[in-house]
Amino acid sequence: MPGAMDGKREETIRNKCAACFRQFNKVEHLVEHMRISFHSVHEPKCGVCQKHCRSFESLREHLIGPLPKVECARVFSVRGCSLCLNIFDNTSALRYHRDSCQYSRNSGLASRMSRLSLQNSTGDSQAVALACIMVGGGNDGSIDLCARVCLIGEDENIIFNAYIKPSIVVTNYRYEKTGIRPEHLRDAMPIQQAKRRIQDILCNGEPVWKIRQRGGRAKILVGVGLDHDLACLGVEYPSFMLRDIENYPPLMKTSKLSNSLKYLSQAYLGYDIQNSIQDPYEDSVAAMRLYLKMRSQPHPRDYISGSGEAGNREKFPAWRQRELERMSPEALLELSGSDYYCWCLDSNK
Repeated sequence: MPGAMDGKREETIRNKCAACFRQFNKVEHLVEHMRISFHSVHEPKCGVCQKHCRSFESLREHLIGPLPKVECARVFSVRGCSLCLNIFDNTSALRYHRDSCQYSRNSGLASRMSRLSLQNSTGDSQAVALACIMVGGGNDGSIDLCARVCLIGEDENIIFNAYIKPSIVVTNYRYEKTGIRPEHLRDAMPIQQAKRRIQDILCNGEPVWKIRQRGGRAKILVGVGLDHDLACLGVEYPSFMLRDIENYPPLMKTSKLSNSLKYLSQAYLGYDIQNSIQDPYEDSVAAMRLYLKMRSQPHPRDYISGSGEAGNREKFPAWRQRELERMSPEALLELSGSDYYCWCLDSNK
């Protein structure tokens, strides 16, 4: 009897996923789980038990949610950062880290004017952040028209900031949210001119058709709802150069829905935005800070497992089923790859 019990316990341990710790009765079920779960070294991970989570929201629930893992929650309450969710060796290291992890809302007039002085210079920025303010057009004012745009670099200096004159009549200025009045757009820059300026900044001297994901001069574009913003501006830009905060899986809800920029700024940067009239500079700064935080994640710079290009169906084919079933859970995890492009790989460009 004891020998039979030991054998059953060993089988259960062997059929435990090395990433999410889910257990399976049969090894073929574990292989199928790895085939569809897309676990990788690029997922958010608990610093105590090393459990992989699909998103930072899932990790937050694991550490400080309504039903957290007791031991992990105990350690996190003493040595954990509530913003980046990392766990440190001691409280002194945590206090030193918080100075760099906690951002402040830098929106003072003097600061804004100093950043305007560097306008039109992208410097050495590998990425630029875009934010737009929309007014309404059409009979009911429901058509989004770009009326203000702001582009900043990684240093948070303004590259381009202007009011935009839409190509059709504005019927709803949405003043309570945008702060835009008719006089702001009377002598504003025509949208076609703004489109050319933004396209030139993004392409940085490269034709659109020659832009490649790695090794070129074109800029990575960061923002929230970028497809919508670019469509309103009439700007064409390759999708592989877009870093959209609202569609990045690690920053999404556990339900796989998007989080608002306001929530993400509060939860991961430590300050509030969009409390009254929407400011495109403030939004672009928050988006850039979130992007840089994700880009600096200490993941192995493994392009194959983090590019999202090679599907797990190719790595776990049916014809290798017997071989896969003989592999350890750790070996299966090494074989697996993410189903999205991890932004940490941008630091290798």
